[in-house]
Amino acid sequence: MSFTPPATFTTRPTLEGHFGMAASTHWLATAASQAVLERGGNAFDAAVAGAFLLHVVEPHLNGPAGDMTGIFATAEDPSNPKVMMGQGPAPAAATIEHYRSEGLDMVPGAGALAAAVPGAVDSWLNLLEHHGTWEVADVLDFAIDYADNGHPALARTVGTIERVQDLFTEHWPSSAAQWLPEGKVPEAGELIFNHAYADVLRRLIAAGGEEPTREGRVQAARREWKTGFVAEAIAEFITAPHRHSTGSDHAGVMTLEDIAGFDAHFEEPVTIDFRGHQIAKIGAWGQGPVLLQALKILEGYDDERLDPSSELGAHTILEALKLAMADRDTYYGDGEVDLDWLLSDDYAASRRALITEEASAEFRPGTSRKGLAPAFAPPLVLEGADREELIKAGIGEPTVQKNGVNNGDTCHIDVVDRWGNIISATPSGGWLQSSPTIPQLGFGLGTRLQMMWLDETAPSALAPGKRPRTTLTPTLISKNGQPVIALGSPGGDQQEQWQLLLILRLLVGGYAAQEAIDAPALHTTALAGSFWPRTWVPGGAVVEDRLGDEVINGLISRGHAVTKAGDWELGRLSCVSRDPETGRMTAGANPRGAQGYAAGR
Repeated sequence: MSFTPPATFTTRPTLEGHFGMAASTHWLATAASQAVLERGGNAFDAAVAGAFLLHVVEPHLNGPAGDMTGIFATAEDPSNPKVMMGQGPAPAAATIEHYRSEGLDMVPGAGALAAAVPGAVDSWLNLLEHHGTWEVADVLDFAIDYADNGHPALARTVGTIERVQDLFTEHWPSSAAQWLPEGKVPEAGELIFNHAYADVLRRLIAAGGEEPTREGRVQAARREWKTGFVAEAIAEFITAPHRHSTGSDHAGVMTLEDIAGFDAHFEEPVTIDFRGHQIAKIGAWGQGPVLLQALKILEGYDDERLDPSSELGAHTILEALKLAMADRDTYYGDGEVDLDWLLSDDYAASRRALITEEASAEFRPGTSRKGLAPAFAPPLVLEGADREELIKAGIGEPTVQKNGVNNGDTCHIDVVDRWGNIISATPSGGWLQSSPTIPQLGFGLGTRLQMMWLDETAPSALAPGKRPRTTLTPTLISKNGQPVIALGSPGGDQQEQWQLLLILRLLVGGYAAQEAIDAPALHTTALAGSFWPRTWVPGGAVVEDRLGDEVINGLISRGHAVTKAGDWELGRLSCVSRDPETGRMTAGANPRGAQGYAAGR
């Protein structure tokens, strides 16, 4: 049997062409990336330009002092995709002992104690240095323009500022000065500016003024970021105690040496075969292998069980995700993780055998290669009665409080060019609501350390120099050694889950890109949340109402604890594709929230 035929209606067409395609979570970043392609830049120049602009136009979703991961392949070496490692580690003084001495039993969700070393900017500049062709000044021009001359505030940016305005006015005056002009919340569509950040970017450009080569000028900008005025301003500012999400005041622990010691680099991806394609992800220092584990479980089923739009398919997918997420929460971290076992056929078969026709409400990690039970059991904190309100308030990486509800998210960008260079990247962290704004920089620090545990037995235990187990996880799909699709999504713990739906609909269901992105989404909340306060919902399943009453009622009858999120609330997906034989390209982007767009020709 095959999938349920996709609906003929889509919110917009799947773009088709042969020159170049870009897709992102904000139309201005997409437009900037496409403009770079039109002016002769390659996919990596375009992605860097779009990424720095995302710092400006989506400040509630990412920032310069945040983090990112990307995955790309070059036209010169298409069969060897690489991971962009832009996830900074914990500072040298970020120890469990110190946090415990501060009266904490969990890493806070906001404030400088939650900050990993900034990794995003150095990672983007590293890509530009080694695989780009443009000058630093040219790729940063778009971000400088909109930071200095203003851009219309998104309704969701305004909503974020509104929710934290009391925090800003009472505890973070530097953030109030930046985000509450004239002492009030800006209105949606009102122009907002970030002159301080524009000045930062100009100073990075100026740092390379005496360098004779393009690569030297990029290197100079990287040095200035990590050892110059930016690092100095961060290290000095966070020594003052300030309010954290715990309701208590603490000083940060990051130093100039921490920032200078980070170097973004490229890594080998983790890859599996699925339905004649190779799926490449970041390693188990992030949640990337969750998608691969779920696919390994699902590949043992007929196509009819892989359709997210059917009751049987939705049930099977949710159960596979619960098992993969339990392994994530138990085994993943920046250390030795036995992925050869977790991604093996034998292990997948043992996990598949646990799936029945009824929903499981248990937390069920697998056993080790030797059949041993896991040494670590993550605390499972039941989510409160505000669950439905949380879902409707916004899905993603939570840092904002509204009536006790968390809210936040991430960005994403995909680009492919006419030569065959292709990239998918997910920048995040450093939200305007993460930490107090550093006045001379125009941005605050990120909060990725909240993914680490104050428990020495945890694979993702807080430790100096160790990377937090990030949720940022783009995907690159190849066929016969040639990259064909770059895709990804914001969404925190939902990133792998929503990407799984897209991949199944593209590779098994035969959907076009926009059809697959528009199709109704779902995900499980039966996992140990990656974000403070790290709650879980036993048997939890969140669905878009458009899945239909028959399917939803069927899931309920199977025992899933279903929350209906609304018709168009779940998923922030985008993708670009290229057929290496014909050069034909396609692209699609998320319509939810009226923010994401694709462009191309």
